[in-house]
Amino acid sequence: MTHDHSHDHSAHFDAHNRSFAIAVVLNTLFVVIEAAYGVMAGSLALIADAGHNLSDVMGLTMAWAASWMASKAATDDKTYGLKKTTILAALFNALILIAAVGGITWEAVRRLADPADVAGLTVIGVAAIGVVINAITMLLFLKGQRGDINIRGAFLHMAADTAVSVGVVVSGTVLVLTGLAWIDPVVSLVIAAVIFIGTWQLLKDSLALAIDAVPRGIDPAAVRARLEALPGVNSAHHLHIWALSTTENALTVHLVKPDPEGDDTLINEASAMLAADFNIQHTTIQYERDHQQCPTGSGC
Repeated sequence: MTHDHSHDHSAHFDAHNRSFAIAVVLNTLFVVIEAAYGVMAGSLALIADAGHNLSDVMGLTMAWAASWMASKAATDDKTYGLKKTTILAALFNALILIAAVGGITWEAVRRLADPADVAGLTVIGVAAIGVVINAITMLLFLKGQRGDINIRGAFLHMAADTAVSVGVVVSGTVLVLTGLAWIDPVVSLVIAAVIFIGTWQLLKDSLALAIDAVPRGIDPAAVRARLEALPGVNSAHHLHIWALSTTENALTVHLVKPDPEGDDTLINEASAMLAADFNIQHTTIQYERDHQQCPTGSGC
């Protein structure tokens, strides 16, 4: 029986320090401005968006910290390093956003029953600043998101925030033109719905990765078929696929290969194929010369 533990440690976690630093500073300043003017203008839409932007700051900070920790080398007692902190950061971000949605919805419903006067021009001005800041933050991650799923998530999240800020500008404009005070809480409900829709998928994905489910986008049946199509391989079993982080995945498998000839070459071929076609960078492949029956419920 032959064992191989093939791991590619060349993957580099780029912390994107400059982009994260600028994004956190810009969004923190805007949260303070938006919340202050939201209170002065009596605008729940601004306050709701400020709460959302505060969660963005927390999310960016956690993602930044997790990305930095994930870049640290493995140790004797943490053999994969701290890469999984990126998954935990995503999970915590999702839970914080869900809680924020609940608070926004509660206050919006209360305001619908008892609408308050809102300074529409203030809402327009402050939200317009938000459009600019969110767009700048989005562009900071434009290049990095092309090759990093974690950065791509931040990019798409800030793109959604830009759209939400545009929505607040629209509500302020409608308020100025019509004087309808109920527009503000209605827009707040729309903002809450947008946040919830985006967060729900994040929650499901991060929770799945936290419990070592197969990462989204990887089809275990397709992986098994490709492994079984390798030269000399009769079958593949004990196949397990999980995420080490939001950007790196791992796999273990038993390959039934009666003929030992070409074992080393096949290991390299299989590892390269898994990395290129399935984004699985860390592979552990064990050979079996004769098929061993899998026990019932063993996960083979």
